[in-house]
Amino acid sequence: MSFQAYIDNIKAKTGKSPADFKKLAEKKGFLKNGELVKTVKATEITNWLKHEFELGHGHAMAIYAIFKDKTE
Repeated sequence: MSFQAYIDNIKAKTGKSPADFKKLAEKKGFLKNGELVKTVKATEITNWLKHEFELGHGHAMAIYAIFKDKTE
């Protein structure tokens, strides 16, 4: 599955875009000024996405990759 397919599936399931997830992550304290907070672990973010949005691990990691600007 391509990275874009993961993002499309997440949008279809949650109704949220990567920008929406970034805003929510800012409110949770995972991002500050659009940058990942250095003390935040990937597991904290993926657990949040799995619990609150019922994403699978791969889909949660795709959102985390967006937060890290590692989308290629």
